[in-house]
Amino acid sequence: MMDYKNPALTLPENHNKQGVISWKSPSNIALVKYWGKYGIQLPRNPSISLTLDQAYTETKMKYTSQKTKDKEIDIEFFFEGKPNEAFAAKIRKFMLSISDIFPFILQLKFIIHSENSFPHSSGIASSASSMSALSLCICSVENELFGTLSDQKSLMEKASYVSRLGSGSACRSLFPHASIWGETAVMNKASNLFGIPYGDEIDPIFHSFHDDILIVNQGEKPVSSRAGHALMEGNDYAEPRYQQANDRLARLIDAMKKGDLETFGIITENEALTLHALMMTSHPAYILMQPNSLEMINRIKTFREETNLPIYFTLDAGPNIHLLYPHHIYDKVNPFIQSELIPLCEDEMIIRDQVGQGPSKL
Repeated sequence: MMDYKNPALTLPENHNKQGVISWKSPSNIALVKYWGKYGIQLPRNPSISLTLDQAYTETKMKYTSQKTKDKEIDIEFFFEGKPNEAFAAKIRKFMLSISDIFPFILQLKFIIHSENSFPHSSGIASSASSMSALSLCICSVENELFGTLSDQKSLMEKASYVSRLGSGSACRSLFPHASIWGETAVMNKASNLFGIPYGDEIDPIFHSFHDDILIVNQGEKPVSSRAGHALMEGNDYAEPRYQQANDRLARLIDAMKKGDLETFGIITENEALTLHALMMTSHPAYILMQPNSLEMINRIKTFREETNLPIYFTLDAGPNIHLLYPHHIYDKVNPFIQSELIPLCEDEMIIRDQVGQGPSKL
């Protein structure tokens, strides 16, 4: 099994290295959901996602030679301009866990600044954008120091692998338009170890898809995704769910290749409701949807039935609704969003997003 461990990525004694790396990396919205894992961040079932554009993290990493040789991770971390020791502790732990992949990080001091374009921990996969941005920075530092990741494919594949170790869904944020993660019989190249690009395989109509994120609640969710994944181990419906995900992935891939929006919408909505049903059948059970989440779902269904427009919803592990529709119906959909959905949002907050091109170096 690939693990990228490389003791050769070590700097000479008395080195004097410094530099600054910045990456912007998006979140993604899973269509077939990954829920349940084993081993070191390996998925119980495959998933497919759309890469977003406006929901992103910008991470700036400054590195200099470390003056001490105590084999500790030396970082200062700032979130949205302020020191954040809770996040720093998590990043320190993560970077120590990958020091066998990047032994040079024990020889450097890092000052990291990170900012999100959306509310943290509210179910918009902030870990996906933040961990992919951080992993891209680390891989870019490797390339600056050793010249080992000079081609884009190698850089993105390794960053996807490393992102997965910090947050499973982060490994899908590295590629334009769409990504698949997890071994599946319908895709030989797919791997449990990293995501693979899939944007070139789907109908171009999905390249222009909107994802308007309707913020039902900006607050931190009461049960983290990490805890939710762990609860799948005792869930009575876990095994049939994993088979269901494989079957749905095969059907969804076929629909997306053909541009079959109706089948796309049926599977996508069923996956969202299945995800939250799994939460409600965990031990202990918990509910992340809120009354306005359900009201929005009902209004979206009614609007679709009345207009016959291809407008669909999904949710991540939180209460907020992702409204999915192709660009060519924007003018018909927007009045409905303005009058019927935005008033149900907390502080009328909506993130107008769309399918994007993936990360960019700043």
